[in-house]
Amino acid sequence: MDSRNHVENKEELKKAAALASVKYIRDGMTLGLGTGSTAYYLIQEVGAMVRAGRTLQAAVTSEATEKLAVSLGIPIIRPEAGIKVDLAIDGVDEIDDSFCAVKGGGGALLREKVVARRAEQVIWIMDESKLVKRLGTFPFPAEVLPFGSAWAAEAVKGLGGTAACRQRDGRPFVTDNGNWILDISFSEIIDFLTAAKAVRGIPGVLETGLFDKFCDRIIVGTKEGVRERRNPFKASGNSEMHGAKAE
Repeated sequence: MDSRNHVENKEELKKAAALASVKYIRDGMTLGLGTGSTAYYLIQEVGAMVRAGRTLQAAVTSEATEKLAVSLGIPIIRPEAGIKVDLAIDGVDEIDDSFCAVKGGGGALLREKVVARRAEQVIWIMDESKLVKRLGTFPFPAEVLPFGSAWAAEAVKGLGGTAACRQRDGRPFVTDNGNWILDISFSEIIDFLTAAKAVRGIPGVLETGLFDKFCDRIIVGTKEGVRERRNPFKASGNSEMHGAKAE
C-alpha cells in the first residue's frame, strides 16, 4: 500500500466524520471546539457557517484551536460562571465498545475535559482506526505538574505501568496550562480502566486522558461511509446507527 495514499484516505475519513457532525449544530449555540487533526475540519466548517450568517460562539480547548477559530471569524467565549456549552465536538485517540475513550494526543486533555463536562451534549468524531477492542494501543496521557513529575512517573510503576515525559524538540512538551505530559503504557495483563483511574490519584497528576462514557454519540468515518452510534450507557437513548448496519 502506498503510505501517502493511506494518509490521504485517513484524512478523508476524518473530514467526513467532522462534516457529518455539523448537522447537530443549531443557530444560537455555544459550541465546545476540540483540538487536533479531526477537529480541524469541524472548525473550518463552523467558520464557514459563521461567515454565512449563522449566530454561533465557541469555548475552545487549546490555544491552537483559538487561533484557528479567530482567524475564521468564530466568536470566542471564556469559561465564566453562568455560561453553558450546548454542544461539544472533538476527536479521540481511541475508544472501546463501552464508550470509554482516551484523549490527549495533542496535549489539550485538561481543557478538553473541562469543556466536555460543561457541555449538555458531547459528540466524538473520528476515523475508523480509533475504534479498539481494548484501550491501551495509544499511550495513555496524564497532565502533571513539572514539580515532582519524576515522582509521579515512579508512582505509575507501582500501578503496573511505565511513564515517559512527552518530549518536543528535545525538551519536555509544555501544555497550554504550563504543565507536562506523562505518556503511560500498561501491560495487557493489567485492568486498564482500574489502573487509569488510579493514576488520577497520584500527587502531582492534574488530570488524565481517560474520558469514560463522556459522549452522547460517536461519528465515525469508515471506508464504507459515515457511521453514527448513540451511547447506550447514557440517558440520551438507545444505540443506533445511521447509514450502515449496527456494529
